[in-house]
Amino acid sequence: MKLGSPAILSRYLPILEWGKGYDRAMFANDMLAAVIVTIMLIPQSLAYALLAGLPAEMGIYASILPIILYAIFGTSRALAVGPVAVVSLMTAAAVGNIAQQGTPEYIAAAITLSFLSGAFLVAIGLLRLGFLANFLSHPVIAGFITASGIIIAASQLKHILGVDASGHNLFELLVSLFGHLGEINWMTFAIGATATAALFWVRKGLKPLLVSKGMRPRTADIAAKSGPVIVVALTTFVAWAFSLADHGVKTVGAVPQGLPPLTIPSFSPDLWASLAGSAILISIIGFVESVSVAQTLAAKKRQRIDPDQELIGLGMANLGGAFTGGYPVTGGFARSVVNFDAGAETPAAGAFTALGLLMASLFLTPLLYHLPQATLAATIIVAVLSLVDFSILKKTWIYSRPDFAAVTVTILATLFLGVEIGVTMGVALSILIHLYRSSKPHMAIVGQVPGTEHYRNVLRHDVITHEEILTLRVDESLYFANARFLEDKIYDMVAQRPKLKHVILMCPAVNAIDMSALESLEAINERLRQLGVKFHLSEIKGPVMDRLRRSDFFGHLTGKVFLSQHQAVSTLVEEAKVQSVTG
Repeated sequence: MKLGSPAILSRYLPILEWGKGYDRAMFANDMLAAVIVTIMLIPQSLAYALLAGLPAEMGIYASILPIILYAIFGTSRALAVGPVAVVSLMTAAAVGNIAQQGTPEYIAAAITLSFLSGAFLVAIGLLRLGFLANFLSHPVIAGFITASGIIIAASQLKHILGVDASGHNLFELLVSLFGHLGEINWMTFAIGATATAALFWVRKGLKPLLVSKGMRPRTADIAAKSGPVIVVALTTFVAWAFSLADHGVKTVGAVPQGLPPLTIPSFSPDLWASLAGSAILISIIGFVESVSVAQTLAAKKRQRIDPDQELIGLGMANLGGAFTGGYPVTGGFARSVVNFDAGAETPAAGAFTALGLLMASLFLTPLLYHLPQATLAATIIVAVLSLVDFSILKKTWIYSRPDFAAVTVTILATLFLGVEIGVTMGVALSILIHLYRSSKPHMAIVGQVPGTEHYRNVLRHDVITHEEILTLRVDESLYFANARFLEDKIYDMVAQRPKLKHVILMCPAVNAIDMSALESLEAINERLRQLGVKFHLSEIKGPVMDRLRRSDFFGHLTGKVFLSQHQAVSTLVEEAKVQSVTG
């Protein structure tokens, strides 16, 4: 198939697929969704840029070209791409190790981080390596997001209180905050506390109130989504009218007016080496968060997304941000749900949102001069506290103690050691737990359920067994980490059964046998041969059988390979009867 063929173009440019059927009704729905999301995204973009330690306008820049590029290359009809809290926090942690906030070097590093993240995402998307994200288990992601939400909320308290505080983890932040409690700016605190309370109420109480007053639910929902903009407008007006900046209330200040600038990421090998690990972590975490939201929303409309193409879409979005003054972005949960609920039909809704933000960048930024930073901090706190979910601890404790350990380590490490160390430890522990589990796979001695051809665990069911036949079912693929365990298990069982003549390895759950496991099977076969015991296999899957046939294993096998376990036992029992009669 040629690279320029329509099928290939549609695969890598999904806009060619959904764009063919685009009509006026879709346009109307997408425009309405874009208006709602734009209203929501303006204060969020500003707030998340400040969370990342960057100038506020970079949040808007990161929400223009990246959204348009995702609309071209992404496959989700409802995913809303842009700055998000967790990625902003990770950006601050990564870039903060390299440069001081507020310096040109800090901004250049953030732009370069977006470039590296985008390049990594596009590369693994083109190579169809989306499965790499599976190494981040859901419990680890849930624990990391919960801990990150707490750190983000704590980091914004300094803006609510009007004090100078710093720290890369929860302990450092709290110590710094307590050390500056005597310096609280009470006007800032009044603005911040009021804005936080108002935003919480708008999120939970405004829509029911409007509906109770006779407003249509759809209109009430739009009004509720506009609540944060109203809070921003009111607090900005109060700060301007009463000259609160003269009383120590920090405001956003001058925000450049105009188109996003053309920027070039740094190509310094030293900077790339410093940011590479963070770029990979940000890319994978952002992708996992994004694709989980996209799949959930797609399922509601019986649509589908292509995870590998999603990698390319998100990668192109980040590359676009790197050349237009942005920083790393991904799909946001809250705004994607709002986009979906508002009736977005296609990714064009995102492109229209980008145009709305472009208009804001051109005409509205002068109005943000007096916007209190405490209001943006309140916006972040209200947004991220919805991410905090400690129920994952209870769920994992009840269902799986190893998963509980992974979640707990992730939360504690993230809170007290930092976001990158936290997620790294969580991933490492998850992989170690998986290796430990698979190195000691569940194995069961099975027997025949009376009156059936089914074979079940002798410890769980009343079954028929034969003292001359031992059937061991292994419930895991066989590879280097568990091959020796299988050997030891079989040798121990054989030693306890002096009348044993046959060992059957039942393999319905074995999806693969690597070279180490093959050598172990050969060793088992030889050891049993020396003891006068035949070694048989049953219920081997086709791909596993194909690979075994490439070796000379079957040429040395003392027993047989049976299609089913019942066939194996019936054949061996019948052979034993024939030998008994002959004898």
